[in-house]
Amino acid sequence: VQLQASGGGLVQAGASLKLSCTASGRTIRIYGMGWFRQAPGKEREFVAGISRSGRSTSYADSVKGRFTISRDNAKNTVYLQMNSLKPEDTAVYYCAAVRDYGENVYAMGYDYWGQGTQVTVSS
Repeated sequence: VQLQASGGGLVQAGASLKLSCTASGRTIRIYGMGWFRQAPGKEREFVAGISRSGRSTSYADSVKGRFTISRDNAKNTVYLQMNSLKPEDTAVYYCAAVRDYGENVYAMGYDYWGQGTQVTVSS
């Protein structure tokens, strides 16, 4: 599966952005999906994950209550709605997929990665 992330940009603190990750080559119905981010000089970190059907989600503590992950399997797309953005959310955001046979949510062990989309939040 190939993943293409989009929707990043430059916004002010407190603003919202919605990232999209569109898959091609295979249906995302068989994958758990996730979003990760990497800030300059830092390691890549888990942001949010969602199970195959979308019934289960998980978030990093730093984004709980502000970010929402969702998916539309018919459109082969996963989303990350980001509200109340903070300067510390500035990073390159990546979407990822992991083959799953249940309804699991993963924070690691992803098999496929898209290219990143830059999110910059100014204070």
